[in-house]
Amino acid sequence: MLRWTITFIILAIIAGILGFGGIAAGAAGIAKVLFFIFIVLFIISLITGRKKI
Repeated sequence: MLRWTITFIILAIIAGILGFGGIAAGAAGIAKVLFFIFIVLFIISLITGRKKI
């Protein structure tokens, strides 16, 4: 999941440098959503991983 976030961030940066504003905004939006999903899943895995039986 983090790999997709990094991919879309790089795509957004490259598109922004080349002047494709709409593509850059779309890729940045997707990267933000994936990043927050990754953070939530990471926190959930930290909480569930610390439980002892």
